[in-house]
Amino acid sequence: MADLQTIQIEISGMSCASCVARVETALRDVPGVETATVNFATETAQVTFKGSISALTCALDTAGYPAATQQTVLKIDGMNCASCVSKIERALASSSGVVEASVNLATESATVTYVEGSSDLATLAKAVTAIGYSTHTENAQGADPAPSSKADEIDKLTRATVFAAVLALPVFILEMGGHMIPAFHHWVQATIGVQNSHLIQFALTSALLIGPGRMFYTKGVPSLLRGAPDMNALVAMGTGAAYLYSVAATFAPQMLPQGTANVYFEAAAVIVVLILLGRLMEARAKGKTGAAIRKLVGLQPKTARIEQDGATMDRPIAEITVGDILQIRPGERVPVDGEVLDGTSYVDESMITGEPVPIGKSTEDQVVGGTVNGTGALRIRATRVGADTVLAQVIQMVEQAQGAKLPIQGLVDRITYRFVPAVIATAALAVIAWLIFGPAPAALPLALVAGVSVLIIACPCAMGLATPTSIMVGTGRAAELGVLFRKGDALQQLQQARVIALDKTGTLTLGRPELDNVTTANGFSQTEVLRLAAALEARSEHPIARAITRAGPSDLPDVSDIQSLTGLGLQGTVEGRNVLIGSYRLMQQQGVDLADLQAEAEARANDGATPLFMAIEGQAAASLAVSDPIKPGTREALAQLHEMGMTLAMVTGDNIRTAQALADRLRIDHVTAEVLPDGKLEAITALRDQHGTLAFVGDGINDAPALAAADIGIAIGTGTDVAIETADVVLMSGDLRGVANALEISRRTMRNIRQNLGWAFGYNILLIPVAAGALYPFGGHLLSPALAAGAMALSSVFVVSNALRLRRVRASVPETTPTTPEEAHA
Repeated sequence: MADLQTIQIEISGMSCASCVARVETALRDVPGVETATVNFATETAQVTFKGSISALTCALDTAGYPAATQQTVLKIDGMNCASCVSKIERALASSSGVVEASVNLATESATVTYVEGSSDLATLAKAVTAIGYSTHTENAQGADPAPSSKADEIDKLTRATVFAAVLALPVFILEMGGHMIPAFHHWVQATIGVQNSHLIQFALTSALLIGPGRMFYTKGVPSLLRGAPDMNALVAMGTGAAYLYSVAATFAPQMLPQGTANVYFEAAAVIVVLILLGRLMEARAKGKTGAAIRKLVGLQPKTARIEQDGATMDRPIAEITVGDILQIRPGERVPVDGEVLDGTSYVDESMITGEPVPIGKSTEDQVVGGTVNGTGALRIRATRVGADTVLAQVIQMVEQAQGAKLPIQGLVDRITYRFVPAVIATAALAVIAWLIFGPAPAALPLALVAGVSVLIIACPCAMGLATPTSIMVGTGRAAELGVLFRKGDALQQLQQARVIALDKTGTLTLGRPELDNVTTANGFSQTEVLRLAAALEARSEHPIARAITRAGPSDLPDVSDIQSLTGLGLQGTVEGRNVLIGSYRLMQQQGVDLADLQAEAEARANDGATPLFMAIEGQAAASLAVSDPIKPGTREALAQLHEMGMTLAMVTGDNIRTAQALADRLRIDHVTAEVLPDGKLEAITALRDQHGTLAFVGDGINDAPALAAADIGIAIGTGTDVAIETADVVLMSGDLRGVANALEISRRTMRNIRQNLGWAFGYNILLIPVAAGALYPFGGHLLSPALAAGAMALSSVFVVSNALRLRRVRASVPETTPTTPEEAHA
């Protein structure tokens, strides 16, 4: 059986939140489907399944919500016989999202039909090149040449709305103008005549319903007949009832009770216009919710400059393979992930990490596709291309997070699944109640107005959009700040966190020792001490020795007679002088007097540093303090987390003295030190029992179990792949300020969701009774169906517009800008 795969499918035909549950049910009933979640805001389904995608598309067709497909043509080089054709067809057919693939040997091309959102040209091209053939298209970036489906939808809705408004305006003026201005009513009677006025309204409304309004009937009636009515069914029933009643009043008034032969053409016409206008405004607003993804996709350049056979040429990104040598000129975007071979420059990685400060790059440094090169020229070797690049993985993570279904959405789906049938039943009850208890002879038209108003006002669109639009905008904004929510429920869980536990090495600190203090004695200068110490330590591979070497000058003197004193230090001859460097115990053994240096060394040790001593010709020369420096931004991030009400804890395998010294400097509330990976699990459990929901922040392989065991695992993006894969949230910059940003995004997004749900449910709870006529006894007023349509449209627009406010969320902790290029590179 095929391996388990996860794809994203664009769904057409969904008109309201009740459609979500029906699409999910249809997909989950397909054999081999493990999970299926549908996002109403993005109109996509995320499906994890085994088997063929054609089974999914067939199930969607049967349910009345077909998958959106795209057809493209790939030019293929290297085919020479029929076996090539079948080989390429099989490779394309097995590619994710492909419904059908047909290869033509004569034209040397492949026609591929695939599900929109689940594949692209770059993926298809990679499937062909993987089996030894080359492929090319006119579209260099790998994006489909077809225009955006969302842009198409907006264009179609705009044309339909304008046409509908042109037809509806005369109908509204003829009917409602007379109600608002009696003189106008008399003028119509005297010139056009009432019957002719009704005939004009009939003709215009008929054209409107057959034209722009046809979509509600072609989608709504089949859904009604399937026993699964949706929003289109509500509109079709409401406008259809008003239209048919008006037709009867126009052509056969004798069929209606005396005095009830009124026309409601304007209600049917205006309802269609307002709902189309609402959908247009909603589509425009929803288009903005995906801005973050479009921005990320737009980061990849269309072409790359490649060195081949001694020449330099521009090639499409889709044709770049691992190992290719690429040239990047100043100001250009890096085309793919790679390793610098030649050149130095500063690269702006803010679009990936959220950090505004350019990072220095030189030989053997890694560069990320989509980032912007500075003023230097670089020559790189491609190490990751296509879907394997960091940018592609970031886009995939954001898409998965945006398509995620939070626990809170489960309740909404269960309600909306039953909502439309309940609305139809409520409308029917309203009609029956008015027919029985309404004042004669107006009971029938009043019943019609109440029933239509209930059907129109109770659209569950706002309920369905309340959660996914906020998730889309919130996770997109988080990505722009360098925070990736890999798992959807982390967005909801993180705002519930009460304690944040942090690993020490590589999380709070840089993860490598650095020389942070040199105190000299007996007349030796710091420059002299560093030069001799660096020369001696350059012969050692110990991390502390490397820290001292990095702090020394680049031009080092020769060393002879070097001797490693295991567990104590080093001894050697530098420039003819005997140099000894190592621990306090080594100096005691050699009889070196440290009286002038011991106090300073002890003070540094109390701060968590490792003290070393240096003697030249048997005389104390200096004490050197080596420590793992605190990461830039760590102090500000922890201070902000304290202000946000978080309890902070450190869980580390380091010794208790060093850990406690660091905790005191950073105002960390709890310290658990000298623990193995399984001890971290016990510490996390104890903290969770004491404080509540816990988030753990780590970066190493030994942190993976803790990241998995925590309620929310947050991985430093500069850490190991194992840690990142285990985590729920990834900080791309490796900066702890991202934790505060993630918490702020989580809180703001969940608050936004609660606002949206409160509005959506409150709107329906309050206005359905009003539409049914609850206020009629208190003033003789019924809600107009046209006003009901306007209120319904504004409800959805309100929800989406409220979600868009999340785009303005700022970084919780201000960035700190390095003052020197060296700091920027570090």
